[in-house]
Amino acid sequence: MALGTLGAVVLDCPDPRALAGFYAEVVGGTIVDEGEWVDLKPAGGPTLAFQAAPGFVPPKWPSPDHSQQFHLDVTVEDLDAAEQAVLALGATPLDVEDRSRSFRVYADPAGHPFCLCAG
Repeated sequence: MALGTLGAVVLDCPDPRALAGFYAEVVGGTIVDEGEWVDLKPAGGPTLAFQAAPGFVPPKWPSPDHSQQFHLDVTVEDLDAAEQAVLALGATPLDVEDRSRSFRVYADPAGHPFCLCAG
């Protein structure tokens, strides 16, 4: 028997509203803004929460000295179209050169790695 259920995946960031807006464009959902804490509640998925973290330093990818801690996988129908969309929203490509793979790696505007995965 489980001790509990997953309530949210929380990302530290310098600007919770901005990062919630970025992910709302990527995965959809409703933003609930509580100031220093912002929830994004996508339909059919876990809540993504964003909390203000003064002095936030983004992870580096790939880097054994600066672990990414975790990353989000976003399943998409069309990798090329999704790539253009996330780049227009402010994502930065990290590992996108091998176009034969079923995934591509980006950083969100706060520097967290995430993957677009063919689905």
